[in-house]
Amino acid sequence: MIYLTEPENFTPKFEVAGCFVEHAGKILLLHRHAGKPQGGTWCVPAGKLDRGEDATTAVIRETKEETGFLLDRERLGLVKKIFVIYPEYQFVYHVFKIKLDSLPAVKNKHDEHTDHKWVTPADALKMDLIPDEDACIKLAYGI
Repeated sequence: MIYLTEPENFTPKFEVAGCFVEHAGKILLLHRHAGKPQGGTWCVPAGKLDRGEDATTAVIRETKEETGFLLDRERLGLVKKIFVIYPEYQFVYHVFKIKLDSLPAVKNKHDEHTDHKWVTPADALKMDLIPDEDACIKLAYGI
């Protein structure tokens, strides 16, 4: 479950940064490898912040690692810092958004992702998404 303000007694185990990468009204979703946590679901490029790393640097690094292309720091916008509570753990999620002028070549990182798709935010809501990705799409796109 996600919260827009920090809940009482919130004890995050880690922080994550993810990005809605947009081109021509569609967002990039990655299909998680079956052997990974939440395998078989779709998600945006995202990952944990390294020790001492800021969220913007982390989302640029993670997107590069997972897709092969580099995001422009100056064009990145923070949608919201949200607070996620799962039964097993809690974490902070920094949700970013960027609009690209041209469609980048996406290199699937086969040990993490097996496929990718460009879909409208509304169509993404019909897919088997990683937990709470639907709430993040609704937050980012006002759906």
